[in-house]
Amino acid sequence: MTFTRQAILAGAALLMVLGSAAAQDVKIGFIVKQPEEPWFQDEWKFAQEAAKEKGFTLVEIGAEDGEKVQAAIDNLGAQGAQGFIICTPDVKLGPGIVAKATANDLKIMTVDDRLVDNAGNPIEDVPHMGISATKIGETVGQGIVDEMKRRGWDLATVGAIKVSYDQLPTAVDRVAGATSVLEKGGLPAANVFNAPQAKTDTEAALNAATTVVNAHPEIKHWVAVGLNDEAVLGAVRATESVGIPAANVIGVGIGGADSAINEFRKPTETGFYGTVIISPKRHGYETASNMYDWIASDKAPEALILTSGQLATRADYETVRKDLGIE
Repeated sequence: MTFTRQAILAGAALLMVLGSAAAQDVKIGFIVKQPEEPWFQDEWKFAQEAAKEKGFTLVEIGAEDGEKVQAAIDNLGAQGAQGFIICTPDVKLGPGIVAKATANDLKIMTVDDRLVDNAGNPIEDVPHMGISATKIGETVGQGIVDEMKRRGWDLATVGAIKVSYDQLPTAVDRVAGATSVLEKGGLPAANVFNAPQAKTDTEAALNAATTVVNAHPEIKHWVAVGLNDEAVLGAVRATESVGIPAANVIGVGIGGADSAINEFRKPTETGFYGTVIISPKRHGYETASNMYDWIASDKAPEALILTSGQLATRADYETVRKDLGIE
C-alpha cells in the first residue's frame, strides 16, 4: 500500500471518528406539556428513534406550567444542549420562552401548539410543526362523500349532523373543513344541521345530536362529523336511539382514540364508519431530526409544516395504525 493511499484511508477514518464524536456531542431537549399523555409519550418514542439513528442525545422533559418551562430551558442550557423542541402548556408564554432560549444560546422549534407574541400573533421566527385542523376535517368529509357514493345514496335526501363546539377554534376548523367537502360533494347546505354540544364528550354529543334527529324524522340517511371520535360516537348513539339502522348512518370521527378502535372491534358493524388518525410519528421523529440537522449542519427547518391524518375504517384500521407507527 502506498503512502498516499495510507494517508487517504487514515484521513477518511479520522473524518468518520470526528463525525461520530460530533453527533454524540449534540444534545437536544424535547419539552412537552402533558408527559403522561400517550400522544406525547409517542412523540418522545419517535424522537428517540431519530436520536438513535443519528447518534445524538435526546433529553425528555415534562413541563406542565410556565415556571417549569423556564426551569427546563435553563436546565438544558446548563447541560450544554444546543437546542430544544417544545409543546408549551400556554402559547402566550411565547415571548418569555424565546427570550429564555436566546439567553441560553439554544435553538428552538415548536410542535403541536404554536407560540404567539404579546399581540396574539404567531411567532414566525420559530419553526413550527402543527396539525392542520382544516385538512383533517376535509379528510373526514371526503371519506363520507366517497362512502355515500359507494352506497348509492341520493345526497338530496341525506342529513348531516354537525356536532359543534365553537368555543374551540380547532373544533370550528375541523367541522368547517368536513362540511365544506360534504357540500362540494353534493350534499345540500340546507341538510346540514347544527348540534352544539356543551362539552367535548360523548354524552354531550349524544344529547345535542338527539335533538337534531328527533326534529327531522323525515330523514332516513344520516352522516355525522365533529371535533373528535367522541362527538361522532355521540351522534351515532343518537341515531341508534331512534331506531335508524347502522347501514343508514356514516359517522367519521377524528383521533383514532380507544373508543373508536373499540367500536371497530364490536362483533356487529355500527354507524361509526371511520376515524381520521393523527400520527405522532412525524411530530416526534421529524422535529428531532430537523433540529439535529439545524445544529449539526446549519440546515434550518421549514418555518411552518402542517400535517394531516389518515382515514381508518373497520376494514383497515390495523394496517393504518401500523403504517403510522402506532402499532
